[in-house]
Amino acid sequence: MSEQGGGSAGHEDDWWGQLYDDAGDDTGSAAAADSLDDRFDSAAGTVNERPTAPAAEATPTLADVPADPRAQRPVRPAGAPPVPRGHVGSRLPTYDAEPTALPAADPHELDDLVPDTVLDGARYGACTLRAASVRGDSARHRGEPRRDALLTARFGSGDRALVLVAVATGVRAAPGAHRAAAEACRWMGKAVGLSHSRLAEDIRAARRGELKSGLHRLTDRTLGRLRAGAAEQGLAPEAYGATLRCLLLPADPECRTRVFFGVGAGGLFRLRDGAWQDIEPEAAEARGGAVMGFGSPPSETPEGDRLTMDLGIPTPPSPYEPAPGPPREPFRFRTSVAREGDTLLLCSAGLADPLRGERELRSHLAERWSRPEPPGLAAFLADTQVRVKGYADDRTAVAVWEA
Repeated sequence: MSEQGGGSAGHEDDWWGQLYDDAGDDTGSAAAADSLDDRFDSAAGTVNERPTAPAAEATPTLADVPADPRAQRPVRPAGAPPVPRGHVGSRLPTYDAEPTALPAADPHELDDLVPDTVLDGARYGACTLRAASVRGDSARHRGEPRRDALLTARFGSGDRALVLVAVATGVRAAPGAHRAAAEACRWMGKAVGLSHSRLAEDIRAARRGELKSGLHRLTDRTLGRLRAGAAEQGLAPEAYGATLRCLLLPADPECRTRVFFGVGAGGLFRLRDGAWQDIEPEAAEARGGAVMGFGSPPSETPEGDRLTMDLGIPTPPSPYEPAPGPPREPFRFRTSVAREGDTLLLCSAGLADPLRGERELRSHLAERWSRPEPPGLAAFLADTQVRVKGYADDRTAVAVWEA
């Protein structure tokens, strides 16, 4: 599907600059963005304009669930590498381990076909990147396309380059869900690519306020284009949407700041000292007292009359105001300073859910990914495909190893 909206690259680049200028309450002045309130501790997953020695990590690890004694693994000899596994847990998964059916193809829309598996990787600065997106067992069995989309892109060159990884998931059982996910990744990639120099500069300078506000607006515009596409196809807005989760990784080896932002379900984890930490940022919440049009109604009329009774009569919709749209997912944002030996994992819900719910999967991946050298592409793909009974959705995983 062709992209909607046009405009020259210069025009879009100017628009991105306006995101910062129009930041409003999210950023305030440049001085406010660089104030003590906007600096945060590296151990808490934040950046600081004046780097200091990392403080003690206070992030709790994932809670351990007692393991089923039937699922215990044999003891390996000391120093032996961890053995890849096909599945974890006490029960076998329902579906076959390999694809059994292809999605139906339209001879006039062959560009719409989605491969079963996508695999990518790179090494820039102090980090090594591995990324994989795999069709879930359920979709493989039913001959449905992969709803997860993955985009890995480098913009610029040398130490001033910026790497973007975008992960999107289309709405379950919705027509064209795989197209919506792919379009969300492409539109985000185009916008970041047009402004990569400014973004890389803001990351190095720890301008957290500007980054958060600008990326929030950029995400809203990207998902807004999906809603517009739904209207053009005669679909409900929620029928042609996608979750969207992204990482920005500077290629500068002196900059260890990693920026996460996005909307929707999934997971953000950190493997540190052999233990998993769930560092998914909290969703933005409304703050402050009620204002007109938001929160509680006013306590009196403009003429000064007190409102003391609610008769329960519904107010008819105003012909001058648009009907309220469906509730939108909250925006999530986090910047963190990586330590040597850390592994950062961004994943779709298809991997985040079993990682949170199955202790043995956490233990297996921690053992596999805590070795000094990152796994190769084939080994990483095998690790992301370790199956768990009851979890059969698409899986997309992006892992970053810090040298």
